[in-house]
Amino acid sequence: MKVFLINANLKVVTEVEIESTREAIQELIGFKTIDADEIDSNFDQLFFDEECFIRQQDQKGRFKVDNLAPVVGMGVIVNSADGKTFDSPKINLAELTKRVTFL
Repeated sequence: MKVFLINANLKVVTEVEIESTREAIQELIGFKTIDADEIDSNFDQLFFDEECFIRQQDQKGRFKVDNLAPVVGMGVIVNSADGKTFDSPKINLAELTKRVTFL
């Protein structure tokens, strides 16, 4: 499936192809402790390291999508209505990029 990877260190949002599994999302983020927040009513979700602010991370950038809390490191945009099955996001790359702020 196609997902969008938000890399706060490089300050870029890119399209990436991965398997539609939780493990593939964890691998992109770099940690097994992941959580998600909905970014729209189409079930597009931002997956991120749940422990990103308590984990010691040197030289890690931050970003936020709209008014969601800032995230450290990597984020992955995936479509998931239940948090267990995953599909490509409904939002397109240009639209998402406008909504991401690097801090």
